[in-house]
Amino acid sequence: MSSSPVRRIRSHRTRWRDRRRELAGLVARRVAIGLPMLVGLSALVFLLAARSPFNPLAAYLGAGYQRTTEEQRESLSTALGFDVPWWRAWWSWATDLLQGDLGWSRGYAMPVSEVFAERLPWTLLLSGTALVVAVLSALVWGTVAGLHPGSWPDRIVTRVGVLVQAVPPFVLALGSVTVFAVILRWAPVAGAAAPGEAPTFGGVVAHLVLPACTLALTQIPWLLLAVRTAVARARGSEPVRAARARGVSPVRVVTGHVLPVSLAPLVTIVGARLPELVVGAVLVEEIFAWPGIAAALVASAQSLDFPLLAALTLATTAVVLLGSLLADSTYLFLDPRVSADV
Repeated sequence: MSSSPVRRIRSHRTRWRDRRRELAGLVARRVAIGLPMLVGLSALVFLLAARSPFNPLAAYLGAGYQRTTEEQRESLSTALGFDVPWWRAWWSWATDLLQGDLGWSRGYAMPVSEVFAERLPWTLLLSGTALVVAVLSALVWGTVAGLHPGSWPDRIVTRVGVLVQAVPPFVLALGSVTVFAVILRWAPVAGAAAPGEAPTFGGVVAHLVLPACTLALTQIPWLLLAVRTAVARARGSEPVRAARARGVSPVRVVTGHVLPVSLAPLVTIVGARLPELVVGAVLVEEIFAWPGIAAALVASAQSLDFPLLAALTLATTAVVLLGSLLADSTYLFLDPRVSADV
């Protein structure tokens, strides 16, 4: 009898060792897939930009393009590297990237690294806040609906979730601006600070509320319905019925048996929805004039700013791949029944 705790400890250590080995294999497989994907995607950006019908020199000169002669245009194209084949431009950019140089942004007239340094924190603030709000809202309302299937809270939550999911993100953003900023004047219309003023903590919070809640609203429905389904399924499971039979309090049943089982599907959905979160952030930032990466992404695409466009595309893709890996790794540890052979 005295050896059973020892055996349990050894068994627990063995399971964790096996999980770490599976996690290492999962990371190795994702890296082996992700790196060639990023390389191919960066080359594809340069290829598609070179095949674009837009003239990068015209985008660079703007209205002054019409006032230049053909000889001046050829000279400028040579000086700016517009006449270089796309594969040579990509190779030059890739070799500089390996040395830590992201290139020079023509549109912003500064290094691409400085564009990231100025704008990335704003995007992380908006997306991170929206994701936290969406996850917490889905957990609270999904749990309430799942614990009482068929009740009026369940019917309201389910129907609102389905309705919001059917509305395009840009419609939600425009509707939020119209109702809460223009008509009710509860929140600032755009930007991260008042015009002509430096950003302050209070000002940033006031300007963040509406775009963050709008972006969160675009992510809540799938998360909400996933939590609701998982909680309703866990509510009728054998461990929950056994806990209730032993007289465990309802709060302990929910926190100790229902929610842990329901978190794994939520983590998976969060990882799967990351691409939509990135797309939603682009739309929301543009509509609310938020000073994040999205504006730089749109500007780089319009002006065919190759180095900035390639760097932004790779960065967003890498974030999605990393988020998917983190979600799968978390799911691996949350549910012992899941295998890493995916």
